[in-house]
Amino acid sequence: MSNTANAEMLTTQDGKPLKAALSRALFREKMRSLMLIAPLLIFVLLTFVAPIVDMLWRSVENKIVSDTLPETVVVLQEWDPATGEAPDEAAYEALYNDLKIAVAEKTHTRLGSRLNYEKSGISSLFRKTGRRIKRMDEAGPFKEQFLEADGKWGDVEVWQVLKQLSPRFTGGYFLNAVDAEQTPEGIQMKPDEDRIYLFLFGRTLFLSIMITISCLLLGYPIAFLLASLPLRSSNLLMILVLLPFWTSLLVRTSAWKVLLQQQGVINDFLVWIGLISDANRLVMINNQTGTIIAMTHILLPFMILPLYSVMKTISPSYVRAAKSLGANDWIAFWRVYFPQSVPGIGAGAVLVFILSIGYYITPELVGGTSGIFISNRIAYHISSSLNWGLAAALGTLLLVAVLVLFVVYDKIVGIDNVKLG
Repeated sequence: MSNTANAEMLTTQDGKPLKAALSRALFREKMRSLMLIAPLLIFVLLTFVAPIVDMLWRSVENKIVSDTLPETVVVLQEWDPATGEAPDEAAYEALYNDLKIAVAEKTHTRLGSRLNYEKSGISSLFRKTGRRIKRMDEAGPFKEQFLEADGKWGDVEVWQVLKQLSPRFTGGYFLNAVDAEQTPEGIQMKPDEDRIYLFLFGRTLFLSIMITISCLLLGYPIAFLLASLPLRSSNLLMILVLLPFWTSLLVRTSAWKVLLQQQGVINDFLVWIGLISDANRLVMINNQTGTIIAMTHILLPFMILPLYSVMKTISPSYVRAAKSLGANDWIAFWRVYFPQSVPGIGAGAVLVFILSIGYYITPELVGGTSGIFISNRIAYHISSSLNWGLAAALGTLLLVAVLVLFVVYDKIVGIDNVKLG
C-alpha cells in the first residue's frame, strides 16, 4: 500500500480524515493571520491605494463633454475640422437642445470651465450663451441665433475643441503635463514661451538631488560623531538633532526667510565681520539657494537618524584591526568603516530624496520663481485653477519618475543595501 493511501486512512480521534483536519487547521490559521493584519491593510487601501487610483482616474477621465452635450457629440462625429468651416445647421440645433437642458441643470458653466483649459475664452462663451439660450426661437434657424449671441460660435477652433474632447477618456492632461498639445496636424510640442512643466520636472529632480547630497555631507560627520561618543553624550546631542521636530514646519521656514534675506541676520553678520560689503549683500532668498538651504535644514534629521542607527552597529574593533595591520586613519575609514555605513547612506538618501521631491510649502515660501518645485504647480491646480485633471496627470508623472529612479537605484546600489540598523 502506498504512502498516499496510508495518509488517507489516518484519522483523528473523532474519526475524521487527518488530511482534511490538517487542511481546515491551516485555513483557520491563515484566516486568523489575515484578521490580524486586516486593520492595517484597510488603512493602507483607504489612505494610499485609493488616492493613487483616484489620481490615475482623474488624469484620463473626461466624461463631462459627452454627458453635457450628448446630441452635439453624436453630430460632430460626422464633421471634419480639416474643411476649415464650422459645422452645419444640425450641429447648432443639437447644441441648442443640449444647452437648454444644461442651463436648466446649471452644468454648462462647469463644461465651459473644463473647455477653457484647452482654449481661452470658452468659459465666458458658455456663460454668455447660457443667458441667451432661453430667448432663442425653438423653430430656428439655430446657426444664425448662436452667431448673433456670440460670433465665436463661428470659430472652427471652438468646435474642434468640442470634438477633440468628446471621448469619455482623454490624454490631453498628460500632453499638457509634458508641454505638448493635440493639433489638427497631430501631437506637437507647445511654443517655447509656453513650456513650463518639463523644465519644472528637471528642476525638481536637480534640487532634490542637491538637497540629498547636502544632507549627506552635513549628516554623515554628525552621525559618525554620535555613534562614536559615549551613550550619555550621544543622547544629549541626539536631542539637538531632534529638536527641529518640536517646531512647526511653517515656523522653521519663516525663520529662514528672516535669516536669508538681504537685510537679514546672515548678511548683517557677514557685513559686520567684513567678509562682504554693505552694497554687495548676498541674495539667498527667493531663489534656488534659499530652497536648498532651508530644505537641507528641515530634512537633515531624516539623513542623520538612518546613518546613526547603522553606524551604531559597526564594531570599533574592525577599524582597530585595520590599524594594527598597518593602515592609517584614512585607509581604515575608507576601506573598512565606510563600506559598512553604505546601507545607512542608502536609507537616508532614499528617505530625504522622496520627501524633498514632494515638498511644496518650503519652496513656495523661500524659493521665489526660480526655486519652486513641480509640486507647487500641482498645489496651484488643485486649489486655485481647479484643474484637477492636470494636477492628477502631473502627480502621476511625478510618481512614475520616482519609481523609475527607485528602480535605477536598485540596479546600481541594490535595495538589499538599504538598512535602518
